[in-house]
Formats: sequence, structure tokens, C-alpha cells
Amino acid sequence: MYGEEDLLRATLLKQLSDQGYAISTIAPLAVAELNDLRQKQSGQQGSATSTTHNRSVSLVIVGLALAGQVENQAFATHLQNVQLAAAGVYQSLEAARQTPPTGAPDIFLLKINTLHEIVVHEILQAARAMRASQIVVLYNYGREQVVRTMRELGMIVRREPMSDYELAELINSVLVVDATQQLSETSTSITIPARKYSDQILKKISGISTNVLCECPRHVAEIIAQLASFEQYSQECLNTSAEDAHLHAYLSSVSGSARALFEQALEKVARHEGIDLSTPD
Repeated sequence: MYGEEDLLRATLLKQLSDQGYAISTIAPLAVAELNDLRQKQSGQQGSATSTTHNRSVSLVIVGLALAGQVENQAFATHLQNVQLAAAGVYQSLEAARQTPPTGAPDIFLLKINTLHEIVVHEILQAARAMRASQIVVLYNYGREQVVRTMRELGMIVRREPMSDYELAELINSVLVVDATQQLSETSTSITIPARKYSDQILKKISGISTNVLCECPRHVAEIIAQLASFEQYSQECLNTSAEDAHLHAYLSSVSGSARALFEQALEKVARHEGIDLSTPD
């Protein structure tokens, strides 16, 4: 009887109504208008709670059931001093691509039933349209090669089902705590940048002859590859060892932030040596 748009509309109406909006005022609004109003309200709430949370992290969510899970109060108890602010909730990838949020979200969080090559392309298009910093994809079915490709492109990919605790730790793993402030109650969190360079590019850099006597390009590329592998390994351990999920989230954050720093170093070395970092043919 009811399609995805009907469910999204009902969800938005309930959320806005719970936040104090009169139903008679918001009932005539279209889905896009309701979503815009909700985004503004989320931004105001993020500002209001900044004194009790270290940082407000913005999310764009594709999947109504996933949005309901993230916005549940029980889910919020597992987050580490982070206030999540939904910048947009969409029923489909196409909707997210066509009407991206006004601001660039920290995390683009999706629930996809089946992964295939076309979906990967659509995810990248939507993420670029909204300028998302990180992409997190939950899925039910998908070929291993497709999942591997997505990870090489910098996406975090996990198979459903995931409990509130597991999903919260996964989001925590995308955030890194400043090591110089981690013992302080005022430490801040930042989003770990997605991986920039695939294993294929790093392999190409490692094989280039260089005029730098210490072979910096090769060494930096190898370090990035090792850090990226450990980062992925730590993320995968979040699903296999719930008892150690917090530790693996921390290890993933540390390795991810180190990997991002070495990627910046590789870019400086590449400029100095005139090395092309584009994808090889």
C-alpha cells in the first residue's frame, strides 16, 4: 500500500512533530521541504549540544531502516562523545545524487541490498555530488571482487546484520582522536580522509626509478600500502570480535590517520620528482 517515498514522508513528519512542529504546519509540505526543515533543525541541535559533545558529525543516510537505527537513543549511547547530525535522509541513491544536501557531510552512510559494479559507480557519483569526506556501505549480498574494489576506492564496506554497538563502533572507527589531546576531556575528533591511492597506483610508484638516493617514493608508497592493509584489517575485526571492537576502532583510527599523513607526504615527494599519481593504464 505504501511506497518508499510514503515511508520517508511519514518518518520526516514524525521526527519534526517530535521536535515540536505542529502537524498542521508541516503536513502540506513536500518531502524535499520536510527534509530541508529537518536538516536545519539538526544543525541547530548540533550547536546546542556542542558543550556536552566533543564534536558534531554530519551524516547523509540512504536507507530508511538504517536512518531509524542511527537516530535511536539506544544507538547514541555507544558513540564516543560524538553528536550525530543527519544532514539528509534518502530512500535511494538516485535521490541522494539528484538532490544532495547543502553542506558537505562528514560521512555518507548507505544500506545497499546487493552490490554490483553499477551500484559502485552510482555511490561514487552521489558522494562526489555531496562532497562527502568518507563513505560507509552496509550490504547484504555482493561479490568479493566488487567489495574489494570498493575498499580500494577508499570506502568502508561491511556486511549486514550489524547491531547498534557494532554500527556505532564502525562510525567511531571513521573518527580519529588527536593523539596529543587524547588524555584530555576536551579532545576533539576529526573524520579520517578516505584512501586516495589504490594498491595499483602504489605498486606503480614502488617500481619507478628515482633520482632521490634514499628511494623515498618507493618507501613512502610501501608504508601507505602497509598502513592501508592494517587499517582494513582493524575495521574487519570490528565484526569478528565484538569484545575487542573498541580497541580495533582505535587501531583503525590511528592507522587511517597515519595513512592520510603519508599520502600527503607522497604527494610532496611526487611533485619534487615529477611523478604522475594518476591511475595507471
